[in-house]
Amino acid sequence: MKPVKSVEILAVPGIPLVRKDDDLARLIGEGVERSGIVPRGDDVFVLAQKIVSKAEGRMVDLATVEPSAEAIELAGKIQKDPRLVQLILSESVRVVRSRPGVLIVEHRLGFVMANAGVDQSNVASPDEPQRALLLPIDPDGSAARLRERLWSRFGVPVAVIINDSFGRAWRRGTCSVAIGAAGLPSLMDLRGMPDLFGRELQVSITGHADEIAAAASLVMGQGAEGLPVVIVRGLTWRGTDNTASELVRPAAEDMFR
Repeated sequence: MKPVKSVEILAVPGIPLVRKDDDLARLIGEGVERSGIVPRGDDVFVLAQKIVSKAEGRMVDLATVEPSAEAIELAGKIQKDPRLVQLILSESVRVVRSRPGVLIVEHRLGFVMANAGVDQSNVASPDEPQRALLLPIDPDGSAARLRERLWSRFGVPVAVIINDSFGRAWRRGTCSVAIGAAGLPSLMDLRGMPDLFGRELQVSITGHADEIAAAASLVMGQGAEGLPVVIVRGLTWRGTDNTASELVRPAAEDMFR
């Protein structure tokens, strides 16, 4: 009888509120050791984008933001704070769609998303100055550096994904996706493999890192859970490692641009 295939999703408890210049690898390592989890080869560490951005100093005090005439005009149309709109525009290469309460842009990293990932939830308490958090400068680079540190600390080849919550063009509700990855194929090409009946797959390319990011979010949560680091265990994969940037559809393939 074949063993039942299973995947474990393990939250790393006790990660403190992260601040600028905090050593994430150390905080994660200490949390793992306190929990009694023993990392294994091919464990995937999934980190919430917010703790990476905070550690990298991507927090902005809104009092320091001077909105441009363009930001002020757009803010009036969509009924948002002009300072937030200025931050969104500074992180974007174009505005895709806008209406009251909604601003969809193409982020400088290629993501088509709401508000360029600029966020105020779980960033600061209400009695602190108003702040907003931007995405990491280079999420794939951040994932690669963290992977190297965690591999060195635990002595096993782990993978790292940085996830964030995205809306979806044709579906309601947000879902976590990978914005940074290292140590696994983010995009996994199954073309040429047989299906259940031996027919060769022609077009099957899976968003492997996105699937892991979404699974981790089931435990990580998107509210006040306070579990920004999750280990996904038991996965197997094939193919060459590639980064989360490979998940972004090139403009030439975008039929709706």
